[in-house]
Amino acid sequence: MLLSIQSISELPTAASAILNYAADVKIFLFYGDMGAGKTTLIKALCESLGTTEPATSPTFAIVNEYAGAKNKIYHFDFYRLKNQTEALDMGYEEYFYSDAYCFIEWPEKIPDLLPEHYINIKINVTGNGLRDIIVEKI
Repeated sequence: MLLSIQSISELPTAASAILNYAADVKIFLFYGDMGAGKTTLIKALCESLGTTEPATSPTFAIVNEYAGAKNKIYHFDFYRLKNQTEALDMGYEEYFYSDAYCFIEWPEKIPDLLPEHYINIKINVTGNGLRDIIVEKI
């Protein structure tokens, strides 16, 4: 699925489309350059799932937890990990296999720890404020 976003105001619609496309898959991997909008899209996804608290980047905490309307939501930012062992040490399996939504920024830092099924989201900056969001079910 390809979504072309011209304005941040389109993100709620994009988030709903992504969640509908995902169906029962709850693990989402986000790829994109620094500043591409990964955290901003995750914020829109969290809002679509009924969070009332603001979703913020967990760059220093590594994981943030939010309460959705029906499920817990975990938001990971693995940018600062030096190796996969750090994800093992934090007990990533308890999160990934908890049946909660998991939104994972910088999954390329943990390639051997990724679950078998997930939604792959690639954000490409195509111009001034324009983004292409490529969504693929794996």
